[in-house]
Amino acid sequence: MTAGHLTRHGMMPCVSRPSPKVRIVYSDLDGTMVGPRGSFWLDAERRLTDEPSRALLDLHHAGIDLVLVSGRTRLQLVEAGRIFGADGFIAELGSVVAWSGWREHRVLPGEMPSSYDGRTPFDVMAALGIPDQLFAHFPGQLEWHEPWHIGHEVDAMLRGAVDAVEAEQWLAAQGWGWLTLRDNGTLPISRSTGLYPKGLPAHVYHLMPRGLSKGLAVRWDLQRRGIDPADAIAIGDSISDLEMADSVGLLWLTANGLDNPDVGAQAAARDNVSVCDEAVGLGWAQAIRSLLT
Repeated sequence: MTAGHLTRHGMMPCVSRPSPKVRIVYSDLDGTMVGPRGSFWLDAERRLTDEPSRALLDLHHAGIDLVLVSGRTRLQLVEAGRIFGADGFIAELGSVVAWSGWREHRVLPGEMPSSYDGRTPFDVMAALGIPDQLFAHFPGQLEWHEPWHIGHEVDAMLRGAVDAVEAEQWLAAQGWGWLTLRDNGTLPISRSTGLYPKGLPAHVYHLMPRGLSKGLAVRWDLQRRGIDPADAIAIGDSISDLEMADSVGLLWLTANGLDNPDVGAQAAARDNVSVCDEAVGLGWAQAIRSLLT
């Protein structure tokens, strides 16, 4: 990593480095490209800023493609893709890849048994009653992440406070070891419903087949496009975003990602991750500026 001053977290900040070959940017959306209230116009302190929008315009002028990578559903990302001028998107944490103006898409089944071919993983889980049985096993600790759980094709989006390892052990014991419960970070206090015991923060979880990740979906999309991973960068803020680092030349982490100690530890262990000085949209803009310099 290029030399520079350390942040208070001990991580390296975003630095300007030549990127003449970069052809595509894979960007997380919530907590990275957009900040409070899902706004492209508010920084982490909820102050108005046009820095992200100006950086996005310059990215388009440079002829570099933008692909959104998110936990949001395919239908949600169609609208976001139109607004931000994206060339494609990856939905549901690497489960659905769309391109050609959203006319084409592929649902990636991961390790779902082939006996369920022809059905989406979400439909399979619903038919087997897996989410409801998981709620019963963790009474008062887990529920649907309403209303954001609606419209999913692959993952069941949940919220609560459980031990993900314990949950996966229970799933395996029921014969559903092909599923994993992925922790996608904590919710703001304002969204907590009071369901969770002992004052624990509410987390968002994705119940989904193993063998799926943002990183694997990025790799699949790059192969489809015929682009060398060295010619791609990624920007994110979470554990699931760090998985993209293995599939691109460089990944930027917005500063708010370091609020999670696990993110900081995993970022420090990788030699192609750079940490931005700023959080959310301002950090995203900083990464884009560094790319274009």
